[in-house]
Amino acid sequence: MVSLVKLSPERTSGWLEAVRLISAWFSTKERLDRIMEQTSHDLSHTERSRCQHLVYGVVRHSLKLEKTLGQFVAHPPRFVTRAILYVAGFEIIDEPAQIAQIVHHAVEHAKDLSSHAEAKLINAVARKMGKSLTELQAPGPIASAENLSMYYSHPEWLVKRWLVMLGAQATRSLLEWNQSPAPVYARWRTGVEAAAQGIPDWLKPTPWENFYEISSGKWSDVEVLLKSGAIYLQDPGTRLSVDLLNPKPGESVLDLCAAPGGKSLQIADRLKTEGLLASWDLPVARIDRLRENLSLAKGLKTEVVVGDILGEGARCLRQENLPTQYDAVLIDVPCSNTGVMRHRIDVRFRLQENDFSKHTRQQLRLLEAASEYVKSGGRLV
Repeated sequence: MVSLVKLSPERTSGWLEAVRLISAWFSTKERLDRIMEQTSHDLSHTERSRCQHLVYGVVRHSLKLEKTLGQFVAHPPRFVTRAILYVAGFEIIDEPAQIAQIVHHAVEHAKDLSSHAEAKLINAVARKMGKSLTELQAPGPIASAENLSMYYSHPEWLVKRWLVMLGAQATRSLLEWNQSPAPVYARWRTGVEAAAQGIPDWLKPTPWENFYEISSGKWSDVEVLLKSGAIYLQDPGTRLSVDLLNPKPGESVLDLCAAPGGKSLQIADRLKTEGLLASWDLPVARIDRLRENLSLAKGLKTEVVVGDILGEGARCLRQENLPTQYDAVLIDVPCSNTGVMRHRIDVRFRLQENDFSKHTRQQLRLLEAASEYVKSGGRLV
């Protein structure tokens, strides 16, 4: 984590925390979800929400902010100064009529977070950035990949790829979709019993059974339901693979590449208290999250298996005294994540052009390995 001026809890704000987290993102190049796990616990629910809005907004528009900043400075400032400029830049994108107030706020905080000389730099550069950002027009219908890349903050090589594959109109629609903040969804785990308990009215129904959209400003209520195990934060798209697998009470199910465990918990809820669920993944940082999620599956026999399906094979199952053949096997293979960039907004900056061919080769090896654990007449998704 980047070392900044330590602020007392009463001075901690969502804005200051956003600057600290963006500085950490610059310096460590860590995944954004792991950066966000470092969010201060001193923040109120309102300030935590503000911090998340600012951090996600900066990352979502970071290429545009980088290129705009590059017009006015020869060399990128140090991380904390750059973070202040980026946060102010996103605020201007978000509220273009408030440039003067946004710049003044950034300069005042810069005096504490950086130096007076850097505060002067921020004052001059942020005003120029503000003018440039507010004057920036959306690219026309026959815009180049370079212009689309800059305006929508996606790597140019990826925009070119989509233009060839999808065409101009579909590419623009996809870019706009990725730039729009994603709703937060919760799955109500008690299913049909939920009606008797009463679904809170701040959980908005969706077209997908047991999935609800969470209204803004309700995080304290969300936390209560999360702690009780009534809900699990999850995108409705995750239901598709579990629906295809169609696990039934009494069956044995193997979930491969399972961490952090959202699909495993869905499977467990389908099995209820009858059957066996083994969830397997590499010894990655998210294994603890997998164990935590499976602990919510009360009354069902569940096991976490740690190892490499390609390198260690069935030995990992035998070590846990688990069967090597299952009624149903799900494998959520590693992929490019280009379909979920609206949610995983930093993926576009971590993705490399050769990842597509690399992933397909890896996926085939994993699929072949997974097939060895399916009973005769069983199901593999």
